[in-house]
Amino acid sequence: MEQRGSTAPRPVALPRRVLAAAVARVLRMPPGRADCTVLRTSVRMRDGVELLTDVHAPTTTSLGTVLIRTPYGRTGLIAQLTAGWLATHGYHVVNQSCRGTSGSGGVFRPFAQEVADGADTVAWLRRQPWFSGRFALWGASYLGYSAWAVMAEPPPELAAAVVAISAHDNHEMTHGSGAVALQGVVDLLDALGHLSDGPVAGALHAATAGRRLAPAFEQLPLVRALDTVLAGSGMPYLDWLTGSAAEDAVWRAMRVEQALERVDVPVLLQAGWQDPFADQMLEQYRRLRDRGVEVGLTVGPWTHVEVGTRGAGTVMTESLDWLSEHLGRTAGRRRPSPVHLYVEGAREWRHLPAWPPATVERVLHLQPGGGLDDHLPAADSGPTTFTFDPAAPTPSVGGRVVNPRMSGHRDNRPLEERADVVTFTGPPLVEAVEVMGSPVVELVHRTDNPHADLFVRLCEAAADGRSVNVSDGFTRLGPGRADGTVRLRLEAVAHRFAPGTRIRLQVSGGAHPRYARNLGTAEDPVTSSTLAPSRRAIFHGDGGVSRVLLPCVPL
Repeated sequence: MEQRGSTAPRPVALPRRVLAAAVARVLRMPPGRADCTVLRTSVRMRDGVELLTDVHAPTTTSLGTVLIRTPYGRTGLIAQLTAGWLATHGYHVVNQSCRGTSGSGGVFRPFAQEVADGADTVAWLRRQPWFSGRFALWGASYLGYSAWAVMAEPPPELAAAVVAISAHDNHEMTHGSGAVALQGVVDLLDALGHLSDGPVAGALHAATAGRRLAPAFEQLPLVRALDTVLAGSGMPYLDWLTGSAAEDAVWRAMRVEQALERVDVPVLLQAGWQDPFADQMLEQYRRLRDRGVEVGLTVGPWTHVEVGTRGAGTVMTESLDWLSEHLGRTAGRRRPSPVHLYVEGAREWRHLPAWPPATVERVLHLQPGGGLDDHLPAADSGPTTFTFDPAAPTPSVGGRVVNPRMSGHRDNRPLEERADVVTFTGPPLVEAVEVMGSPVVELVHRTDNPHADLFVRLCEAAADGRSVNVSDGFTRLGPGRADGTVRLRLEAVAHRFAPGTRIRLQVSGGAHPRYARNLGTAEDPVTSSTLAPSRRAIFHGDGGVSRVLLPCVPL
């Protein structure tokens, strides 16, 4: 865990400084004032592997140290807009390339080595002559997981943390719904398998992802992707697919839930309503708050990628405020309240004392003929039926996925025209309805094939016909739980349905490839290609009453 191969600190090259400053200005990030140098070094881990590390140091008096551990490189624009930018605001910033990436030694095994390597890096940090004895963690996405990994065994020198758009439990992200999060897994492992590509090759690789990755989504069995789009990548695709239980060895080092029970320093969490990690971040907030840990929560109107673009000004300004208060101790409390969130539909930011706020439950009943309203349906109403065919699976449209070409709010009309999607739509709203929290859908459901899934989606239907997704829920059923009342908790939202719009519920048998299609058999979907359809009935009258429960804020 010693320092090796250090070079003399050097000023950041002028062209790089100018470019980073220009991009930061476009992103509305507060400009830094301090001049900086960069020390390029390496840190030896307990097994002898050396990790390349850049130490950005302000030429003024340091306000404290920020640790960032990343697989995405230390010299590109992203590094300059994070580590380099924080240094211009007066912080020593240690920016380290994770094992097996950007010249660091060892083999890159995504997420699996960050706890041990993070601890070894902190042990090195505390021996540095410039270290003042206190440090903070900063990280977004994979970097956020690296921060949680350090907090799994919180060092006594840790003073604060800022974590954005990041999960602490990779099994939950992959298998939490009961089905493999196929699109997310393939997209992630494809990207991580090409981290060593140069900037031009990397850009071309990303630009062609839609065409290149299609076979992994369409071909069966799922394991075929190892011989097609992921061939030669060395990524643990098969292990991730087959490790369906949280206790499987493959996930043991990729779940750092213990950090939520051990860390006791102030933590700022930053999420996006259209980011796949939003619900895990809301869980992080709840668990830290319930333990009495000082925690801030920001949720903006962003997808995963947008946090670093149109959300960068908000995210980085709040990060600076948090570090100034809890690490640099150069400013008092600037955050008006613990929770700062954007209410979609209302198009406004709000400060709240806690999440979720107090709400009143509004119940909407599914009606025959596709209606949705406050009244119970007629007792003799027949069911609504549809068929899910895994040979032509219901596609996923928008929602909380990382891929910027497919994420976020989308017009769902083409999806709703399919015969395997049924909708229930309320009348035009006379007054606004504001939903804050997690909607719940209770479907009285029957299927002729118990090997089935349910996907439900809350939408806002506008007067011009657009149907825009607001919140989703998915579950994989099976023998013993496919028939009867199925309760789905949807993604948490803060959304105002405007007067004149209508609340709509979609129901279907899947959302492929966001969730791997249900093959309709008891065979392992990883190795099987046998398909069987399922014919469904949703009851709203004779046979049972299906309903939507909305947590609403009184207006």
